[in-house]
Amino acid sequence: VALMHELGLGAYRLSISWPRVIPSGAGAPNEMGIAFYDRLIDELLANGIRPFVTLYHWDLPQALQDEGGWGSRAVVDQFAAYADLVARRLGDRVKDWMTLNEPEVVAFAGHHVGVHAPGIRDFGKAVLVSHHLLLAHRAAADAIRAARPTARVGIALNLSPCEPATDSAEDAAAATRADGYLNRWFLDPLYGRGYPKDMVALYAPYFDRARELDGYHGRLDFLGVNYYTRRLAKAGDGPLQLDRVEREGAERTALGWEVHPSSFHKILTRVQRDYAPREMFVTENGAAYDDVLDDDRVDDPARVSFLTRHFAAAADAVRDGVPLRGYFIWTLMDNFEWAHGTSKRFGIVHTEYRTQRRRIKSSGRWYRDLIAAHHVARAEAAAK
Repeated sequence: VALMHELGLGAYRLSISWPRVIPSGAGAPNEMGIAFYDRLIDELLANGIRPFVTLYHWDLPQALQDEGGWGSRAVVDQFAAYADLVARRLGDRVKDWMTLNEPEVVAFAGHHVGVHAPGIRDFGKAVLVSHHLLLAHRAAADAIRAARPTARVGIALNLSPCEPATDSAEDAAAATRADGYLNRWFLDPLYGRGYPKDMVALYAPYFDRARELDGYHGRLDFLGVNYYTRRLAKAGDGPLQLDRVEREGAERTALGWEVHPSSFHKILTRVQRDYAPREMFVTENGAAYDDVLDDDRVDDPARVSFLTRHFAAAADAVRDGVPLRGYFIWTLMDNFEWAHGTSKRFGIVHTEYRTQRRRIKSSGRWYRDLIAAHHVARAEAAAK
């Protein structure tokens, strides 16, 4: 928190660990776990930092996974009970909530591709998990609002424009399917449209519960958008009948992700045009680079360049009518990056993992100066 204050942050996005708060997934809470978040939130507020709390960022209690995890309908009700507990205990100080982080990744990276926990490769189960996650969002949102009527509730979705690899009709159709898989399968029901009909037809051999979302609406006060790169698709095999394509010669991050700021503008304006959210926040945007600690400092000009261009794309989107209210960089400090462990660094603050010492990178100093300049500009504008 001291580092956040030094950087001048006005808000901080944090996630609650369900296993830390309710280790068994249901039943009696762990008071020591709740006390940790009590202290953190109090410290944030004492430093003038607004907390944005995510209830689920991929850490499911093992006891619930042993009972089927997100593949079990019972988890929906257990998640709602967890949301109720956290809202009652922390909601006197927290106003902004996100139920889930990247349900597409939870469902498909965890249960179709199998690169994330629980490492299952079963497309039918992945689609069912996505369905349960949408039901869990609504149940948790209702629980939060029942406990704290003035709370603002959203969700964080990873969204990417999906474009055809070539001009062929087959690749154009593949890009439409990719968009359905990544974007519309979640956006459409959250905004009251039900599942997209083309994807329901495509998923028919695996999934027959689409009607359970009749009348469903996510009732979002705001939408969180996590953006990293675009997707290029060509016609292929498998349940989605497509393959991902990488553009040769493109600028890339250390994870091999194409750097494409114009697609950031494209997805923000597309969401505004097609769904008209009340408010939007960029809840994740950033890049991994091979940072080097040299003479007690880390210079990362590539990250500064990445962020500069993506900030500009977001500013253009605001000028084009997107109701963007905030922007969270991924991430404050180097951390555990899931399947990549600690090998990939996204932070604007360097973490020395052996000692846990933190050092502000050159990107962090740049960001601090940007925030300060923004405050000066706002003050000058208000004085006119």
